[in-house]
Amino acid sequence: MPFFCSQCGECCTTLGLVHVIAKQIKEDEFLLQNEYTGEKKHVLIDPDKQELFLDKSTFKTYPDSCPFFRFRETEKKGYCTCHLTRPTICHDYNCWRILLLDPTGIRVGRVMGWRHLCAEHEDISTIWEEHSRRLSNLSDEEWDLSVMHLFQKHGYRTTH
Repeated sequence: MPFFCSQCGECCTTLGLVHVIAKQIKEDEFLLQNEYTGEKKHVLIDPDKQELFLDKSTFKTYPDSCPFFRFRETEKKGYCTCHLTRPTICHDYNCWRILLLDPTGIRVGRVMGWRHLCAEHEDISTIWEEHSRRLSNLSDEEWDLSVMHLFQKHGYRTTH
């Protein structure tokens, strides 16, 4: 299923607890270690993000961030400064299956992985509780379309 990153940075703001720099090899090359699995990965700072990498101000707001994450407050966007060589766990990560937005485009919820709702608005939870069980026997594609239609019928925008 397609995924589009909105660059909110939520996935990266706690990954400093997982990914640590084990060794700096060159100015723009590092050995990254996963603290849980012990896996090590060589990463390079992307050529177009080297200056951004030098800016450590992200850690004032997000002290547990991945050591390669940077957030530009002016743009309200997060950047992976080693995106081209990032670890597999980061490459494979999709933070939502269906994104739920109010009519003005503000996020009000996300449907995650295996049909789990993360609601940021009480109305979303109510709709989910009243209708989600009857969709459980559908294939993934049918289920996604049905969930999107359900929330659209209640005035929400959806994307997946």
